Amino acid sequence: MNSSSESPGARFRRALGTGTIAIPGVFNALVARMAERAGFPAVYQSGAALSAGLAAIPDVGLLTQSEFVEQGRYLAQAVSIPVISDADTGFGEALSVERTVRLYEAAGLAGLHLEDQQLPKRCGHLSGKSLVRTEEMTAKIRAAVAGRIDPDFVLIARTDARASEGLEAALERARAYVEAGADLIFPEALQSREEFARFAEEISVPLIANMTEFGKSPLLTVDELAELGYRAVLFPVTIFRVAMRAAERALNELAATGTQQSLLPQMQTRAELYELLGYTGYEERDRAYFGEPPASPSA
Repeated sequence: MNSSSESPGARFRRALGTGTIAIPGVFNALVARMAERAGFPAVYQSGAALSAGLAAIPDVGLLTQSEFVEQGRYLAQAVSIPVISDADTGFGEALSVERTVRLYEAAGLAGLHLEDQQLPKRCGHLSGKSLVRTEEMTAKIRAAVAGRIDPDFVLIARTDARASEGLEAALERARAYVEAGADLIFPEALQSREEFARFAEEISVPLIANMTEFGKSPLLTVDELAELGYRAVLFPVTIFRVAMRAAERALNELAATGTQQSLLPQMQTRAELYELLGYTGYEERDRAYFGEPPASPSA
């Protein structure tokens, strides 16, 4: 949808320059379009939501590079705002990371984040994570830097060290990742406002905070995180969780009553869906290709 000559990465960097931004996770292209209409300056493809929604599997590194790229392309094509994406551990060693960056960039994404876990990886807010050596992660970051064609494509390094190695180790890793070329740092599963503040005080590049629900981190507001010095705030699975609860309730109601009548007030109408899809525009273009006159407004 974007017609600007500005690259997705450049648009994301420009958004980061406007102040602290909220970035919702979107689990399909239509939700991405809804987020854009709601005024969000960027959206996020979450590995957790993608794993659950696409394949009904947990976020343990089972989805492939090509699945992330394909779904990310759908998101990028649906909106004009930049899309950033989870890239798990890079889908392999350094050379695989290099290729991952090129594929993500070619798909129209604005950036990605890499994490420093070993496979099999785990959700960032679960216990029992193990990490690769710092040297291995910095090699991946250097490969990511070398792999991008557009220098504005954004490389985010996530560290999961807080849970398994402690706060000081997480800070040490973050500094090494900055030195290797990361544009932003994503400290996962920090456990207090004070820990978020420490990162903002000691790390020299912009920071992105993860406000996922039911995890180890306190749910700070965008304004609170802005005061601490964060530049972006992810809400990776918020909309997915709300949608899944709504679907569960609707299915139970339909199973119990045999009718959707009571659910009608909760639904997006046909007209609203068609308007979001741009349905009229598709019909008009189809008629134009066959040389037919435009339909009258009353048709």
